[in-house]
Amino acid sequence: MTMMLEKDAREDLLERGYSRRTIGRISALMAAGAAAGNLLIQPAFAQQQASRGIKGAVRIGANECWTGPFEPGVQAAAKAAAVGNWYDPDNYKGDLIATIAKVEGIPESHIMLWPGSGGPLVSTVAAFCSPTKGLVTADPTFESAWRTADYLKAPIAKAPQAIGKGHDVKAMLAANPNAGLYYICTPNNPTGTITPMADIEWLLANKPKDSFLLVDEAYIHWYDGPNAAKLVAGRKDLIVMRTFSKLFGMAGVRLGLTFADPEVQKRISLFGPTAGGLSITAMACGNAVYPEAGLIKARRAEMIANREETIAWLTKKGIEVHAGSEANMFMVDWKTKPAKEMQAALLATPEKVQIGRAWPIWPTVSRVTVGSADDMAKFRSAVEKVYKA
Repeated sequence: MTMMLEKDAREDLLERGYSRRTIGRISALMAAGAAAGNLLIQPAFAQQQASRGIKGAVRIGANECWTGPFEPGVQAAAKAAAVGNWYDPDNYKGDLIATIAKVEGIPESHIMLWPGSGGPLVSTVAAFCSPTKGLVTADPTFESAWRTADYLKAPIAKAPQAIGKGHDVKAMLAANPNAGLYYICTPNNPTGTITPMADIEWLLANKPKDSFLLVDEAYIHWYDGPNAAKLVAGRKDLIVMRTFSKLFGMAGVRLGLTFADPEVQKRISLFGPTAGGLSITAMACGNAVYPEAGLIKARRAEMIANREETIAWLTKKGIEVHAGSEANMFMVDWKTKPAKEMQAALLATPEKVQIGRAWPIWPTVSRVTVGSADDMAKFRSAVEKVYKA
């Protein structure tokens, strides 16, 4: 079923210079499971050689967590499933929002729930970009924002990101000093690098007053450091996005968040489904896992140990790994070998290892997700078979 844009959304788009024909394309973009889904995943999906769902493979290509939700979340979801005949029998939505507000120290009014984080990313680009107000990102970074802006015929500017560094916010502002939306992914996908809070605050202070900043913190729980959540208080030009798909191991459960002023949330929600598309099992699971600081710390430590052991092994073999990752991924430069060839070669080994894709800016560099200790041992074994430095 297609989600038709509300009258307020259509009028907003007309005021921003969109033609009625393009508004029709935006309406198609909101079609559940169709145009929006294809826009988000198809180009990456092709490069990953159908990395989701290959039976018996070592799945370290899609930045998924190697294990499922924490046990309290599994139990909570099972309990909620037993009352699945009701839409929201025990105020799961309200309980989850209250828990998040307490953990993050932000008002409940500034929290919106989404069925995953892909939807709000597309919706935010649709809400704040236009034919005259473009999008600015780093390069490389998560491409969904690029593809959405391109689909909507909004200008796109990309500021190259130095190896081992976060986003160059001054270069981003210079790339388009009059953009509608600046997009920062931190830790960045695919590099795992952090953009310091001082740089985020600099961009907020120096960007145009009528533009917006989206800070995508999908991987923030893998990083033991400051985040942008508390910056939303008192601001009407900032959106912070989160997901439960990464450290919390809920990629298939579909639960995401945006933090922003209520007026900003209302504008974003004009262009996509929000909590109305959530299951009570997702909300129950999220409510149980979000405050589990001890479990989060332990899972983070396990990932870091696996990541550092593998990076040390690769370095010893003379294989270059880009420095600076603070997330569950790292970038491997195969130098003379195209990344797509290495991806195929590793998948063809007896270990059947699926690594991530390349980005056009670095055609010999592959993103590798950090999996379990066993996953990473199999990755090292596969590399030993197919790569000679």
